Amino acid sequence: MSDYYNPQRTRNLYDPAGKEPFRLSRSKIDLFLECARCFYLDRRLGVGRPPGYPFSLNSAVDELLKREFDIHRAKGTKHPLQKKYKIDAIPMAHEQLDTWRDSLRRGITFHHGSTNLLITGGVDDVWVKPNGELLIVDYKATSKKEEVNLDAEWQIGYKRQMEVYQWLFRKNGFTVSNTGYFVYCNGDSDAKAFDGKLEFDVKVIPYVGSDEWVEPTIVAAHACLTGDSIPVAGEECDYCAYRQAAGSARLA
Repeated sequence: MSDYYNPQRTRNLYDPAGKEPFRLSRSKIDLFLECARCFYLDRRLGVGRPPGYPFSLNSAVDELLKREFDIHRAKGTKHPLQKKYKIDAIPMAHEQLDTWRDSLRRGITFHHGSTNLLITGGVDDVWVKPNGELLIVDYKATSKKEEVNLDAEWQIGYKRQMEVYQWLFRKNGFTVSNTGYFVYCNGDSDAKAFDGKLEFDVKVIPYVGSDEWVEPTIVAAHACLTGDSIPVAGEECDYCAYRQAAGSARLA
């Protein structure tokens, strides 16, 4: 059995009778929107989806970008990308920034009183405009021939991610712009030789978000968690389709 995947958790499960706030991350909100059944199995019954392989290269790019922006954060100066794209902002310096970035243990949080859910999210970066308005920033890394954009259907998850972060910062009392930015790094596979390094084309893509869906989705996710029956599978959920096929498979 894998040292990393526990197919039947007994911890971090939602208890309808529990009094303590239950942590619900941004990624689990996205899971609920993908498939209510997978969400219920995971958060209520402890049967999570098998994990994918870790994207270590993406993590390395994230860490290096944070270090690079932190240099300008400490100086209170614009990063060259902010100058190139004419973004009137600098990396935000705040005592809670390391907490907000820690998606696994801390993150930025808000206690949703009516559901007693503690909504959490780990942001990559925050920029601040001269008027104090915040810009939420997310780092992405990939490698493909065509120019990066946000047009693919599956990238709705990226957009929802941005909008949950915007909602969280607003709930924490900040003034947040509807416009956020994706710092998108695209690895160049057309170089003549590897030479022990991979070069990236870095593009900053603005995205105008709306967090109007977040509140009703939290309420719906809570209603799902408090239910006494497993919800129907998502129409396009490959995990549920696999479970159904595996459960009905028989030798001819």
